[in-house]
Amino acid sequence: MFFRQTAGSHEIWYNPLTNQYTTIPNHPGDVPEGTLNAILKQAGVNVEEFLKEK
Repeated sequence: MFFRQTAGSHEIWYNPLTNQYTTIPNHPGDVPEGTLNAILKQAGVNVEEFLKEK
Protein backbone atom coordinates (compact mmCIF):
# COMPACT_ATOMS: atom_id res chain seq x y z
CA MET A 1 0.00 0.00 0.00
CA PHE A 2 1.45 3.37 -1.03
CA PHE A 3 2.22 5.45 2.07
CA ARG A 4 3.94 8.66 0.88
CA GLN A 5 6.36 10.30 -1.55
CA THR A 6 9.75 11.35 -0.19
CA ALA A 7 11.88 14.25 -1.30
CA GLY A 8 13.41 13.23 -4.60
CA SER A 9 12.49 10.12 -6.51
CA HIS A 10 11.64 7.58 -3.81
CA GLU A 11 8.35 6.34 -2.37
CA ILE A 12 7.56 4.76 0.98
CA TRP A 13 5.23 1.76 0.89
CA TYR A 14 3.60 0.05 3.87
CA ASN A 15 2.82 -3.66 4.24
CA PRO A 16 -0.05 -4.04 6.76
CA LEU A 17 0.49 -7.81 6.94
CA THR A 18 4.05 -7.42 8.25
CA ASN A 19 3.63 -3.89 9.71
CA GLN A 20 6.77 -2.81 7.79
CA TYR A 21 7.65 0.23 5.71
CA THR A 22 9.85 -0.07 2.61
CA THR A 23 11.53 2.66 0.57
CA ILE A 24 11.34 2.09 -3.17
CA PRO A 25 13.15 4.11 -5.87
CA ASN A 26 10.84 5.61 -8.48
CA HIS A 27 13.22 6.07 -11.42
CA PRO A 28 12.56 5.49 -15.10
CA GLY A 29 13.87 2.19 -16.40
CA ASP A 30 14.42 -1.21 -14.82
CA VAL A 31 15.26 -1.80 -11.17
CA PRO A 32 18.52 -3.76 -10.84
CA GLU A 33 18.03 -7.34 -9.65
CA GLY A 34 20.02 -6.81 -6.44
CA THR A 35 17.97 -3.72 -5.57
CA LEU A 36 14.73 -5.60 -6.22
CA ASN A 37 15.85 -8.49 -4.02
CA ALA A 38 16.75 -6.06 -1.21
CA ILE A 39 13.37 -4.31 -1.51
CA LEU A 40 11.49 -7.61 -1.39
CA LYS A 41 13.52 -8.79 1.60
CA GLN A 42 12.93 -5.52 3.46
CA ALA A 43 9.20 -5.71 2.67
CA GLY A 44 8.97 -9.32 3.82
CA VAL A 45 7.82 -10.49 0.38
CA ASN A 46 8.95 -13.84 -0.98
CA VAL A 47 10.45 -13.68 -4.51
CA GLU A 48 8.24 -16.54 -5.71
CA GLU A 49 5.13 -14.79 -4.36
CA PHE A 50 6.15 -11.59 -6.11
CA LEU A 51 6.69 -13.32 -9.44
CA LYS A 52 3.40 -15.19 -9.13
CA GLU A 53 1.52 -11.87 -8.69
CA LYS A 54 2.95 -10.39 -11.90
